[in-house]
Amino acid sequence: MPTLPDDFDPIPSTRRRPAVTVVALKQAEVDADALAVPVAVGAEVPEELGLDAAGLASAGFTGEPGQTLVHAHPTGPARVAVGTGTPDRADPTVVRDVAAEFARAVPWHQRLAIEVPARETGAAAAAYAQAVTEGVLLARWRYFLGRDADRPALESLLVVASEEQVDAVRTGVERGRLVAAACGLGRDLANCPASTLSAVRMAEVALEVGPPAGLQVEVFDKDQLVELGCGGLLGVNRGSVEPPRMIRLRYLPAEPTGRIALIGKGIMYDSGGISLKPSDESHAQMKNDMTGAAAVLAAMTALRDLGCTTAVTGYLMCTDNMPSGSAMKLGDVLRMRNGTTVEVLNTDAEGRLVMADALALATEEPVDAIVDIATLTGACLRTFGVELAGVMGNSPAVVDQLKRAGEVTDEPVWELPLHRPYRAQLDSPIADLTNMGGVNAGSITAGLFLEEFVDGHPWAHVDIAGTAQLPAPRTWRNKGATGFGTKLLIEFACAFTPPAADGRPGTSR
Repeated sequence: MPTLPDDFDPIPSTRRRPAVTVVALKQAEVDADALAVPVAVGAEVPEELGLDAAGLASAGFTGEPGQTLVHAHPTGPARVAVGTGTPDRADPTVVRDVAAEFARAVPWHQRLAIEVPARETGAAAAAYAQAVTEGVLLARWRYFLGRDADRPALESLLVVASEEQVDAVRTGVERGRLVAAACGLGRDLANCPASTLSAVRMAEVALEVGPPAGLQVEVFDKDQLVELGCGGLLGVNRGSVEPPRMIRLRYLPAEPTGRIALIGKGIMYDSGGISLKPSDESHAQMKNDMTGAAAVLAAMTALRDLGCTTAVTGYLMCTDNMPSGSAMKLGDVLRMRNGTTVEVLNTDAEGRLVMADALALATEEPVDAIVDIATLTGACLRTFGVELAGVMGNSPAVVDQLKRAGEVTDEPVWELPLHRPYRAQLDSPIADLTNMGGVNAGSITAGLFLEEFVDGHPWAHVDIAGTAQLPAPRTWRNKGATGFGTKLLIEFACAFTPPAADGRPGTSR
């Protein structure tokens, strides 16, 4: 059966980025198809909307967050009333959501405009503009392979500011544009069909987007992985006709203020291996089992232009997990990069195997903290659903910095305990440990497995099994693979402070 051509572009959003500009204009002069007019609960209705409070009330519009009302204006662009809630709730998360609802309310309008309120000045104006830009661009992002795939989801976004605001707003818009572009890249990769985005193709994408973004890119093929002793990645790859790849990315600022390693699970398609998954809709979603690797790659493409001063090394551990006559079997014993032997009790617990090799490699270089990110356990999905990721680690300082990054970016993480008495569930009679704990606390035992490979370095693990996929669009998040983690890692890297030996922020390790 014919499939997509070999030269299919797996990252279309990088070719169709809308223009984003900042202007100091009166709203009557705005050249756009639709203009957002924020309306707060109980506040005076802006005159430029063209409707009064009675008109809004008759349409059932109260100004609650998420409400929108499209109003054809006699002159100029259509006006879109967007509810912002109470006036004191205009934090970046609310602004980002409001901007996204505006973009969704007029899905066929190609040129959008939104004004930064006059009360926002300095850093607040920049933050407002960044949130607006992210909200509109990410709500309008799409990954579509149908007949009109080349139709742009958005042509332009015009951010209107006063003369006094322009410089700050322009700074915020540029930051928002960079973050949204990185997140779009992460979504592209996570949504790309697995037959098209193999481990080899993932390496080609990294070589395409990495160097222009100031990244050094190294690709390790199967023979090199054998030399490195990466038994986890090689073991999982045994059932696939596609060869594995480890991709190492380096971002090196001139005067680093810290050093981190980011490790992403890159299972390009997860059938479960011999422990085959059930044939249902969740199986079809397993093209997104490389969301962790996509998030690391996408986040690192934005670091230079955002002025990140943290040195970052990224490891993308890429392979399929497939059943075949040569596939890894239950009861097999694998030897990892650091010499640890692992008895395989479930071939569908493969993500921790490929990441173990990268964790061991990361400890072999000077590093202040290690963070891994993966669609790792169904237990995390059942615990937190689709809006919260799990986080755990051996360093309170690193975990706390990830929590703060999640709050800033609206990619929230919730801490789970590394309850070490559960480590006994990973004991094996024939190897150093097994790759599977008991039937309960699966997210925690997975974290305890990964901790075995960090050699005491400050480390945190982010489990995005639930947040990697959404069943329906919500504000700036789209249906399907979300690319969750890209914004989180960007903020974490840019704001990173090396932890001291006692776990508090302090000097470099």
